Amino acid sequence: VAGGGSYHHHHHQGGTNLGDGGVGGSGYPDNAGVRGVDHGMAMNNGSPGNSGPMGGGGGGGGVNSHHHYNTVGGIATSAPSTSMGMRPPGGQDPLETHVYHDEEDEDDEDDEDDDDEDEDSSEISASDEDGSWIAWFCGLRGNEFFCEVDEDYIQDDFNLTGLNGLVPYYDYALDMVLDVEMPMEDTLTEEQQEIVESAAEMLYGLIHARYIVTNRGMHAMYEKYRSASFGRCPHVFCQGQPVLPVGLSDLPRNYTVNVFCPRCHGLFFPKSTRQANIDGAYFGTTFPHLYLMNHPDMIPVRPSQQYVPRVYGFKIHQSSLYFRNHEEDPDNRNRRVGRSRQGGGRR
Repeated sequence: VAGGGSYHHHHHQGGTNLGDGGVGGSGYPDNAGVRGVDHGMAMNNGSPGNSGPMGGGGGGGGVNSHHHYNTVGGIATSAPSTSMGMRPPGGQDPLETHVYHDEEDEDDEDDEDDDDEDEDSSEISASDEDGSWIAWFCGLRGNEFFCEVDEDYIQDDFNLTGLNGLVPYYDYALDMVLDVEMPMEDTLTEEQQEIVESAAEMLYGLIHARYIVTNRGMHAMYEKYRSASFGRCPHVFCQGQPVLPVGLSDLPRNYTVNVFCPRCHGLFFPKSTRQANIDGAYFGTTFPHLYLMNHPDMIPVRPSQQYVPRVYGFKIHQSSLYFRNHEEDPDNRNRRVGRSRQGGGRR
């Protein structure tokens, strides 16, 4: 999760001792666990066909972007790494679109080029202890994709079923998300506090993925969708169609978040690098499709125009290698090229 700084708050949980050592995997598939302060989270924005066991390397069809997620003041930040790891992934349309230059997009580009720590710290300064942890987290730069989950939803244990096996220090993390005070005898060390803060972010993300497929969650995401907070489709003929966030896996630490275009059904990377580092499991594989199924009046019409490649004004014939190599399976192409080279050698 992009951003820096920490959210200082005392939380309550009895009967649980935090040692100084690291925390191993939770026993859930693809869950790397936590060791000390370092969250070894690496993601590959490849295609779903690249799935495999943790640490199994990449596979074709994706852009490997391995990131280590380290806690800086309790907030996980992404740093590139050269090592290999897990794979990163009827009615009038109320969202009428048009072609224009979005000022917010320009601001995003400026933010990506500005790595000044003072500027980052000024963003975090808004998180005082009078505000809730959820409001603080959703207000961090790079977390614009998140909506605020109602606390009564989080307090219902039924909605959290199975998450205790995915999140380290689950009880402490839950107390932090809900701003529960911690008694003095359970005071954490600075290192333990950083681990719990990072675990709280993961817990909130996984709860968020469940919340946004409820009626209340869809309503909260509608406002962001209407204002194009998730960005717009880069496809020319989609004419600036707002997009929706989607993950390629419902399990954390597999793929980063992508955006889905309801008009062309294309899948793209978020424009902001801060948002592109968010775990896709925090939005899940279901949200955009279920959202459109529940709001059929918001489904846009597929673009009527289609790009036709031309050379000096003439269309390229379908039998040319331009199309054959584009549509042919790479393995078949390599075998065909190999046979042609062998035949040329015998001549």
